[in-house]
Amino acid sequence: MNSKANTSLLEVQIEQERCEKEHLFFTRRFFMPRMGFKFSVNWHHEYIAWAIDEVIAGRIENLVINVPPGSGKTELLTNLIARGIARNARSRFLYLSFSQSLVEDVSSTARNIVKSEDFQGLWPVSISTSTDAKASWKTTVDGYEAGHVYSASMGGQVTGRRAGTLADNGFTGAIILDDPLKPEDAFSQSARKKANRKILNTVNSRKAKSSTPIILIMQRLHVEDPTNFVMTGNVPGQWHQITVPALIDDAYIAKLPEHIRKKVPRDVERDERGRQSYWPLKESLQSLLQLEQGGQDKDGATVSRYTFSSQYQQQPKKLGGDLVKAEWFGRYVELPVLKWRAIWADTAQKTKEHNDYSVFLCAGLGHDNRLYIIDVRRGKWESPELIKEAKAFINKHKDSNTKIGKLRYMAIEDKSSGTTLIQTVSRQTTLPIRAVQRGIDKLTRTMDVVFYVEDGNVLLPVSAPWLLNYIEEIEGLTADMTHDHDDQWDPTIDAINDTLAKKPTVFD
Repeated sequence: MNSKANTSLLEVQIEQERCEKEHLFFTRRFFMPRMGFKFSVNWHHEYIAWAIDEVIAGRIENLVINVPPGSGKTELLTNLIARGIARNARSRFLYLSFSQSLVEDVSSTARNIVKSEDFQGLWPVSISTSTDAKASWKTTVDGYEAGHVYSASMGGQVTGRRAGTLADNGFTGAIILDDPLKPEDAFSQSARKKANRKILNTVNSRKAKSSTPIILIMQRLHVEDPTNFVMTGNVPGQWHQITVPALIDDAYIAKLPEHIRKKVPRDVERDERGRQSYWPLKESLQSLLQLEQGGQDKDGATVSRYTFSSQYQQQPKKLGGDLVKAEWFGRYVELPVLKWRAIWADTAQKTKEHNDYSVFLCAGLGHDNRLYIIDVRRGKWESPELIKEAKAFINKHKDSNTKIGKLRYMAIEDKSSGTTLIQTVSRQTTLPIRAVQRGIDKLTRTMDVVFYVEDGNVLLPVSAPWLLNYIEEIEGLTADMTHDHDDQWDPTIDAINDTLAKKPTVFD
């Protein structure tokens, strides 16, 4: 064999060894040929990759990773599956999430990495032709099915599936929990308990041996979420937690492992509290500060202060919950035929940061005499834009399928900007506009209608872009009125009063 061939063989060997030893190296190596551009590495990727390497080495038994949205966490876990197969083709993984589509995407991406020419050039691992689906695929060794990757939603069946193997020592796979709780379910006590029970009773029993690790990676959602559940000793084994907030300061940096601490840039923009963005290339300090005050993220989703504190800062706060509980609301998958619908509006006096939002809420009365909340639009708008938003919301629901129930009217609180809105919109639409007078204090109004919610007569959709923000506000309502906002609750009260609290008329 000539020297050139020897050099080439040595390079391959070195590359193999680095891939098997360093998770970040493996991730970068197989990201480029798949995506067409380099994986942009930030210090937190090195932190997570180091922790994963510690799990593989057996120095960390079980791992919890809390990171902000869009941090690249799923990419690192996808490559953990492929890398595990590279190290040992008999490795077995169980990958679970609240989202079936997410787990299927991750599983199929890992499978495609293993099938790729680049991977096969380093580790010629065969994929079984008898079991080769997005959610479930196997490897073969010496003609026999050996390794296994199985993915499912948290509500799916995992009976008979195992992670890890008894046949080999060292790392032979893991149970990976990637966002085991749906954000919209974070305020449902029953949903939280269901996810936690799944981890304790079902997931934990899926280990082939006690040393098979569990890796839980998620954004914090609630003080009683799965992270809290495992970190307060409810699941057997030792758990190591790493937390990456979106805004970091010197106190946080000082607690990082020394080799990671050195990677954090210090010559970047900081706010008056000495905080900087955890990843300036992706999230500017200014954008994070705006989100912290309540705003929209890059995907247009509303981020409340609570959402920022929990999902971005990994510091969920205990909300009020002493007036209305999110778990009291019923849920519907598909909107039934309704008797009628209406729009209820609550407008803010000003649009400055400390003032309330303006809200348009569309809801309808069902033939089962329950109130179905259909749509909520919330924002801070000056008068001309407020009028434009009101007309757009009317048109959206006036022109929608009338089979679900005729849109009868829009009801607006007759106060401040609401008075102007009533006068203006009345002249520009054929939909009747009603003026709402609220002469009773908010706590009394709440107590007058809350039993309708507690009895399950007010229903929310299972999924909607506005849902999480709505639930956060409801959970945060306090009897002493110290909560930040109740602008979505006000029109909900009006809707309950106009539908459930009123006697049916001949038109119903």
